[in-house]
Amino acid sequence: MKFIYNIGIYLLYFIIFITAFFNSKAKQWINGRKNVFKKISEYDNEGKKTVWVHCSSLGEFEQGRPIIDKIKAQHSEYKIVISFFSPSGFEIRKNYKNADLVTYLPLDTAKNAKKFISLIKPDIVYFIKYEHWYHYLKTLFINKIPVFLVAANFRSDQLFFKPFGKWYRNVLRLYTKIYVQEESSVKLLEKFNINNVTISGDTRFDRVYENSLNAVEFPKVRAFKNNKFVIIAGSTWEQDENILIEYINKSNKDLKFIIAPHVISESNIKRIESQIKVSSIRYSVFEESDAPNYTVLIIDNIGMLSSLYQYGDIAYIGGGFNAGIHNTLEAVTFGLPVIFGPKYHKFREAIELLKQQLGFSISNYTDFESQADFLIEKPEVIFDINQKSKELIKSNSGATSKIISETIPI
Repeated sequence: MKFIYNIGIYLLYFIIFITAFFNSKAKQWINGRKNVFKKISEYDNEGKKTVWVHCSSLGEFEQGRPIIDKIKAQHSEYKIVISFFSPSGFEIRKNYKNADLVTYLPLDTAKNAKKFISLIKPDIVYFIKYEHWYHYLKTLFINKIPVFLVAANFRSDQLFFKPFGKWYRNVLRLYTKIYVQEESSVKLLEKFNINNVTISGDTRFDRVYENSLNAVEFPKVRAFKNNKFVIIAGSTWEQDENILIEYINKSNKDLKFIIAPHVISESNIKRIESQIKVSSIRYSVFEESDAPNYTVLIIDNIGMLSSLYQYGDIAYIGGGFNAGIHNTLEAVTFGLPVIFGPKYHKFREAIELLKQQLGFSISNYTDFESQADFLIEKPEVIFDINQKSKELIKSNSGATSKIISETIPI
C-alpha cells in the first residue's frame, strides 16, 4: 500500500503539471514549489521554538487561525511556520502578520519530508482538519515530534473505514492526538481501535465569535444599507447568483442586496452586472453619497465578508450547488438566518442550523423565493433566530483554549 501511495503522489504531481499548461491555479501550484526549499532554508528561528501549522487551503487556515493567533499572543517563546497545499490559501495568506514563515508544502515524499522537517525544526505540529500526509507524519513520529490533528471530522464513507483502508487508517495512529468536533467521530474511530482521540469542538466558533466582538466597520456599507432590509449573499457561485439575481429582478419589496461573489474576476463581475436589471454598483467605485441611488452593491475584493454580515438581515451562503456550502458561521455569529443550497450534508454546523431552524436549505429558485419572502414578512421569526444564533456561537466557543492548554507545554 505504501508503494501504491507513493505512485499516487507522483501521479498527482504529473496531473497538476499537465493541467498547469491551461489552468492558472495549477500553474501557481507548480511555480510556487520550484524554489520552495531555498526559501525555507532562509528561515531562522533565532533560538526560539517553532510551531508548524499545516493547512490544505484557505478554509482550513480559517479553522487553524484561532490557534495561530492565540499562540502568537500568549506564547512569545514560539515562532510560527504555516504551510499550504493549495495556492488559494497560500496566495491570500502568504504575508500573514502572525506567521514567521508561510510556505507551500513540498510534495509528500520521504526525501522532501525529511528535508522540510530538518530545516524548520518544529517542536509542535498541527495539521488542520484534512490532509494526512504519510511521509510527513511518519518522519514526525520517528523523530518523536508531537503532531496534533485539529478540528477533524470523520464519516463512515471515508477511505479510512473501507475494507481496503487499513493502511491509510494506520496513518491516523501516527498522530499524538486527534481533536475532533463531535462525539460521532470518536465513536467511529473507536470501532477501529483508534483511541488517541478527544472532543474539542470546532475552532471556527472561536474565530467567528471573536470577529463578532471586533468586527471591522465599513462606513460605505452602512450608508448603503440606510436602515433598509438587506440580503447579503456571500461566497456565491454562478448557480447561486442566478437564483439571487432572478429574485432581485422580480422583487417589488423595498430591499437592498449585497453580493460578495467567490470569483471576483473582471469577467465574472461583468456577467453579474449584465444580468441585474435594477441599479447596481461595485464597492470599489461606490461612495457614501451614492447610497440612495443603488439597490445592489457588488463586493469586488477579498477580505470584507466576515465583517460584512453585520449589515445584513438575511444571509445567502454560496457553494451549495457546487462542491459544498461555504462558511455559514460567519453570518450566524451576527444572528442572521442563513439560506444555502442542497449540498450541505458534509457540514456538521449546517445540519445543526437546519435542526434548530436557524438555517434553511433550498434546491431551486422557487424554494429561495418562498423562504426569503417568509422571513421578510415575519420579523418576529428573524428576531428569534437572531437571539438563538448568537447563543449557539457563544455556547460552542472554547475549542482553541482547550487545544492549546493540552498541547503547549507550560
